Amino acid sequence: MPLTTQSLPFGLREVFVYPLTGDTPGTGVKFPVSRTLSFSETSDSEDLRGDDGLAAVHDNAPNVEWELEAGGVPLEAIRTMYGGAIIETGVAPAQKKVYNKRDTDGRPYFMVVGRAISDSGGDFSVNLFKCKATGELSGEMADGSFWLSGASGSGLARGTNRDLYEFVQNETAAALSATAPSPATRV
Repeated sequence: MPLTTQSLPFGLREVFVYPLTGDTPGTGVKFPVSRTLSFSETSDSEDLRGDDGLAAVHDNAPNVEWELEAGGVPLEAIRTMYGGAIIETGVAPAQKKVYNKRDTDGRPYFMVVGRAISDSGGDFSVNLFKCKATGELSGEMADGSFWLSGASGSGLARGTNRDLYEFVQNETAAALSATAPSPATRV
């Protein structure tokens, strides 16, 4: 089916988080059982007023506010977003994996990519190029319920091109991979 002029994304198929070293993404970690990826572009502005009127408005650089929610406790994804360490000990059947966070562990930058199928054919994804978890890491254990992990934060521009985010519409659907997608090149 040829690429349409309008993408109709539906649902959420998968989310990957990629650690950043400088502006270079590392190997991605799948955020399992993804339920939501939401974001909004925001920008602060300043008004110049005078002579009893508004003379100009200056916008500062935009950023992105994002939130993720997934089922389960994805320790590797949590480490990618919140820093810390994963300690693995033992051998089967007594293996143990511990996520350990110290107050001296800073929150690192990372990239987020989410993908949905498109009712118009193919798929649709959003790439948030430089994110930091500035909000809370949340989870809840409740009677008769699965654990839901949540995270939120801000996204900034990345690289010399100052890429903030992009939407990608593909004619043919393809799963995300552990290798981060590169930003599209502007003409």
